[in-house]
Amino acid sequence: MAAKKNNLDDLFQSLEEITEEMESEEISLEDSFTLYKKGMDILKKCNEKIEGIEKKIQILDDEGETHEFE
Repeated sequence: MAAKKNNLDDLFQSLEEITEEMESEEISLEDSFTLYKKGMDILKKCNEKIEGIEKKIQILDDEGETHEFE
């Protein structure tokens, strides 16, 4: 699997590729555990990115002032 950039779309694509590899009938148990760990690491990165994005989202109130999303 080629190295991917760390934007969400690329991380989700990597997860999809890992899932497809894990669904293969030819995969060994050891390889499936390795892929599972990689997938969990990618999910952690996704979660960190989503949390960062949520912190940047701003809410516009009725008076036109912005407030950070909480």
